Amino acid sequence: MAVHDTEEAGGPLTQPAGHRHPHHPPDPHGRPRIGIVGAGRVGTALGLAFSRAGWPVTAVATRDTERRARFVALVPAARAFASPPQLVDEVEVVFLCVPDDAIGAVAAELRLFSGQALVHTSGALPAELLAPARAAGSSIASFHPLLAVADPRRAVEDLRGATVALEGDEALIPMLATLAEAIGAQPVRIPPGGKLAYHAAAMLAAGGLIGLLDGLAEVARGAGLDERGALAIYGPLMRQSLTNAESLGIGPALTGPLARGDAGTVAAHLDALRRLAPGTLGLYRAVAEREIALAQREGELSGTAAGSLRALLDGA
Repeated sequence: MAVHDTEEAGGPLTQPAGHRHPHHPPDPHGRPRIGIVGAGRVGTALGLAFSRAGWPVTAVATRDTERRARFVALVPAARAFASPPQLVDEVEVVFLCVPDDAIGAVAAELRLFSGQALVHTSGALPAELLAPARAAGSSIASFHPLLAVADPRRAVEDLRGATVALEGDEALIPMLATLAEAIGAQPVRIPPGGKLAYHAAAMLAAGGLIGLLDGLAEVARGAGLDERGALAIYGPLMRQSLTNAESLGIGPALTGPLARGDAGTVAAHLDALRRLAPGTLGLYRAVAEREIALAQREGELSGTAAGSLRALLDGA
């Protein structure tokens, strides 16, 4: 696939040849025509975001009649199809916005033309999963917006400032980076083999944080706080810690009794958790082990102090 530099779009894709039915006219800025396969929350949000950013979203394919109607209501320029293969000769770039388990099967239904590109939106799976749809001169990649999409319209705003992880064929990455920037996101390149680590880290950042909050709320009930009260009290502290980590680095932002080697306080914590929130002991120990190792790396905690703390944790 040849990608030619243009001022606004980062390069059009080669127009597929050999089509005999009408198409949307070429974009005046050379942006490739985009098709969305799968009109769920992610597909609809991306289709709407791309369209609002001035990129031509000219087709959508989904077997769900209601989703087709909703998508076209939001993106009127898109022609709607019931079957993914029907969409291929309408566009230059096909986005597969389907569940991870369906990506391989849907890709196997498609046959790209030279100059076209196929992109999936999975955070965990590699672009190579799309290889069955390859043709000579076509390209494959993944484009994963790092955000939770609950409502497509709201997600268009949430994409501004969000990260989009890119992985796949070198020739396609610059255009996808330009597209990510067009919707207000920050493109980040993931190296080959890095998708699962990237996605596992995302789980810790999203679901992992919620899991930590759930444990925090359980502990806070021992202090007479309900969930709303716990979030009101500890939410600002968590935001302050994140701000410190962003400005100072993770190591220098570490504070608290573990960083100070205060074994008496840690022993009292463990005793309180045994009595009031025994289900959180494992979470406390896991987080404490990371803090101890981090404090040692930062030179804030001696080996002797670290050993005493770990002995307390092992006893828990």
